[in-house]
Amino acid sequence: MKQHILHVVGGMNRGGIETWLMNILRHIDRDRFQMDFLVHTDQPCAYDDEILALGSQIIPCLNPSNPWLYAANFRQILHKHGHYDIIHSHVYHFSGYVLHLAQQAGIPNRIFHSHCSSALEANQGIYRQLYLRLTKYLIKYHSTIGLGCSEVVNADFFGQNWQNDLRWQILYCGINLTPFQQSINRFEIRNELNIPADAFVIGHVGRIEKEKNHQFLLKIFATIASQEQQAYLLIVGEGSLISEIKQQARDIGIADRVIFAGSRPDVARIMRGAMDVFVFPSFTEGLPLVLIEAQAAGLPCILSDAIPEEADIVKQLVKRLSLHQPVSEWVHEILSQQSKLSHNMQPDSLGLVKTSPFNIETSVQQLEKIYQTQFTKAIS
Repeated sequence: MKQHILHVVGGMNRGGIETWLMNILRHIDRDRFQMDFLVHTDQPCAYDDEILALGSQIIPCLNPSNPWLYAANFRQILHKHGHYDIIHSHVYHFSGYVLHLAQQAGIPNRIFHSHCSSALEANQGIYRQLYLRLTKYLIKYHSTIGLGCSEVVNADFFGQNWQNDLRWQILYCGINLTPFQQSINRFEIRNELNIPADAFVIGHVGRIEKEKNHQFLLKIFATIASQEQQAYLLIVGEGSLISEIKQQARDIGIADRVIFAGSRPDVARIMRGAMDVFVFPSFTEGLPLVLIEAQAAGLPCILSDAIPEEADIVKQLVKRLSLHQPVSEWVHEILSQQSKLSHNMQPDSLGLVKTSPFNIETSVQQLEKIYQTQFTKAIS
C-alpha cells in the first residue's frame, strides 16, 4: 500500500533543508511513498519544476502569521487533497501548531523534524519566549516522533534526557555524492567566476543570515587580503542580510576581492573547482550539510566550535576555533593551508563520507524505515 506523506516547509528554494528533501525525493521509492509539499508561499521556488516532474504536488498554505486563517486554509487543503498517512514538518517552532492542526484533522503519524538549534533565541523578548515555550510544548504533545539532525538539537528541543523517550531520534541528513565524483575543469570554473587561476580562494556557502556570522568572515578576509594579494573570498548563497554584507565589504575596502555568487545549483562543482579552503564561523548550527559537502570536496575546513562535532567526518581536514579567539588566529589557520594545497585529499575524503551516515542513500533507507514503522503502528 502506497503511503502518502505531506512535508511542511516554508518554500522549496535552495537551502540545506530543501536540498536534502529534494535528494530524498529523487532517491526514495516513489512506488511506495508519495511525497507532497505544503509550502508557506505562493511564489515560484527553485525546485518547483522538478518536484512536479517527479509526480509530487506543491500546495500553498498561506498566512502562517495569522493562526486562525492558517488553520482554515490547512483544513481546506486536507479536505481538497484527501488523506495523508504522515505529516512531516520542517518549519522550526511553528511545527508545534502545524502538528496540533494535523492531530485535529486525524493525521495519525506526525513527525517533527528540527534542523537547527534555538541558541540565538535565548535573548529574545518576553513574548517571543512565551511563543517558544508554547510551541515546544505543542511539539512534544502532538508529535508521534521527533527527529533532530544532531545530539545538540535533540537536547535543545526534547531535553537533556531525550534518549529516555523512544519518540525522539537522530536522523543525519545525507548528501548526494554523485557531483563529487564527476570530472571538473578548475580553470573553466574559476574563469566563470572571474577568479584568477592562481588565486588563493577562501570559500563559504550558506544563507546570508545572522547565525552564519558573515560580518566576522569579512573581518577575517580583510586581514588576509592585506597580506595576500592573490586572495579572494567566494560567498555562495543568498539571504536577508546580503545588502548589508555587500555594503560592509565596500566600507572596509575589499569589495573587489569578494565574489557573491548567489544561490547555485552546482555547489559541489564550485567547491571542487574554485575553493581552496572552506571557512564557516557560525554562531550556531544544527548540523550543516555544507560542511559535509566541503569535506567530500576535500577542502580544509576552518569552523567555529559552536558546530556539533558529529559533522567531523574527515578529521584531518577540520580545524575548530572559538569565536572568542582574535581574528589573527583565524587568519593564521587559514593561511597555513596554502602550503598544503598540492596534496589532493579529495578521493580519500569522499570515501570516508560515502561510508558515513551522511550518504544520501543511507539517509533515505533510514527515513523509509521510519515511515514504514510509523505506518505499521497506525494500522495495527
